[in-house]
Amino acid sequence: MITIGQLARYAGVTIKAVRHYHKVGLLPEPERDHSGYRRYSAQDAIDLVKIRTLAEAGVPLARVRELLAAGEEEFASSITEIDEALRRREEEIRLARERVVRLKAGNELFVSAEAAAMLERLSEIGVSERGVRMERDIWVLMQTVAPDEAAVWLADKAEALADPEFRQIYLAYDEAFDWAPDDPRLPALAKRAAAWMSTRPPMPLADPEITALAMEAAGASSPAWNRMASFQ
Repeated sequence: MITIGQLARYAGVTIKAVRHYHKVGLLPEPERDHSGYRRYSAQDAIDLVKIRTLAEAGVPLARVRELLAAGEEEFASSITEIDEALRRREEEIRLARERVVRLKAGNELFVSAEAAAMLERLSEIGVSERGVRMERDIWVLMQTVAPDEAAVWLADKAEALADPEFRQIYLAYDEAFDWAPDDPRLPALAKRAAAWMSTRPPMPLADPEITALAMEAAGASSPAWNRMASFQ
């Protein structure tokens, strides 16, 4: 007869693991001797090695008891089933790791590489974090519900950002988000933006409901911006 410490050492597990296997019913808990200590047999050590081996192989503890009592054919069938479950779990982990890697890429997790590059460009020219976030949220929705139109709009936006005048207007609009609606600079900025837009070729029209939803979701409105829209 051996102690719990010896049993754990022989089987290559911790005493805590032995107690856990007692708790979940995998390893029967022996009676205590007259000194109050549990005493284990060689069979307990053999059973514990089997439990440890199955657990290390990835067999859920809930299935270990079943396998310990299974015949040869049933054991082989169960192991095949467990192996398939582990393969599926392995694929889930692989996909999860891919998503984690994409998270490191920042905006590319939510929008296309082209949109992510455009957002990066906005940051480079000095657009506020709020402004970049608004743009990203708008493109997340637009690229999902209207991908063909969004591709055209995105190409137009990237081309516009190459124009110094547009960049200045964009930065001014970004700053104007927090202006008071009666700020005297608003009419001139709205007029400047309208003049620039008049030089651009017509673009495909977006679904007004989708556009409104995207703008609302992104929080892309303020009293000052609404006032400028009234001038156009």
